[in-house]
Amino acid sequence: MDPGNWATDLAGGSRFGYALLSVILLSNLMAVLLQGLASKLGIVTGRDLAQACRDHYSHRTGLVLWILCELAIAACDLAEVIGTAIALNLLFGISLPVGIAITAFDVMIVLFLQNRGFRLLEALVIALIAVVGGCFVFELFISRPDLGEVARGFVPTADIVRNPEMLYIAIGILGATVMPHNLYLHSSIVQTRKYAENAEGKREAVRFAFLDSTIALTFALFINAAILIVAAATFHRTGNTQVAEIQDAYQLLTPLLGVGGASAVFALALLASGQNSTLTGTLAGQIVMEGFLDLRIRPWLRRLITRAIAIVPAAIVAVLYGESGTAKLLVFSQVVLSLQLSFAVFPLVQFTSDRVKMGEFANSMPLKVAAYVVAALIASLNVWLLAQTVSGWMA
Repeated sequence: MDPGNWATDLAGGSRFGYALLSVILLSNLMAVLLQGLASKLGIVTGRDLAQACRDHYSHRTGLVLWILCELAIAACDLAEVIGTAIALNLLFGISLPVGIAITAFDVMIVLFLQNRGFRLLEALVIALIAVVGGCFVFELFISRPDLGEVARGFVPTADIVRNPEMLYIAIGILGATVMPHNLYLHSSIVQTRKYAENAEGKREAVRFAFLDSTIALTFALFINAAILIVAAATFHRTGNTQVAEIQDAYQLLTPLLGVGGASAVFALALLASGQNSTLTGTLAGQIVMEGFLDLRIRPWLRRLITRAIAIVPAAIVAVLYGESGTAKLLVFSQVVLSLQLSFAVFPLVQFTSDRVKMGEFANSMPLKVAAYVVAALIASLNVWLLAQTVSGWMA
């Protein structure tokens, strides 16, 4: 969960009501499948996705894949920087440029926690997501959505691909849910579990890893859907269909819902999600660099480089364009994530379907077909979005 989810879900709910709930559901199902494949690759081969790419592809191809993945991590970090700065502004009145500068120092917190052990990091991520979930249980309860409309929203419609604005938000939701660098991260961290190094031990580890990630992603589905439902029930229903900025949502929640504290709870959840994505982004960055390049640099230096790449554009946009600019940058960062997704998904499906690499754990034919269909669908949606964007520029 990161602020990019907030931006896409908030924009989708306020502008299109419950219609994009189907995209959240489909994106989550894709994430369940792909995270399951990532965990299987790591457990069976003992290599994460980045290492597997380095083993299989030429140095030049591996370098290109690394650069693309770094772009995805920078886009995710950009969302975290902006989201945390907005939360600090809403809760404490700190200006956006100053809030963005403050985010440079959360690297110290992450590095301290890493030194205390991986399980502490996991516990903190769970706690932060629990805070977000608890906040939105409260928001859902007081927003009183139309349950019939909510149910209909989970049924896909052709408007999603026909309407360029809806498609843009849908692609952003996809990128925010199935983040490419999380596939690299997941294929690595499952190896921190203890399991017997034999077929039966690996089979049990794969089963429990799949169950673990499915439960986590189901909780993420609830939070993503809750954000969109609250936006649809609060803003779209009252005619406030242009609420795309998180700051606008904060200002409107309490007066529209008539419950004191609704806005403060909203901002607290935003701050928690921003810090959560800081943790996962830091870990993913180290795994990707070490896996693709076999290069180890000091964690604090790696983190500062990634954060600097995110802070510069965020600060420029905040100073020049203010709130509306940062909101658009948030959604754009998630579209960038989606555009990078195919470059992680196709190698993942290829490797987990390879009997030489996976042995008896290679994807069965039905699973292989399903995985390639998901990969092709993601690629097709991204190509369609690019085609519509280019035709719009040329019109």
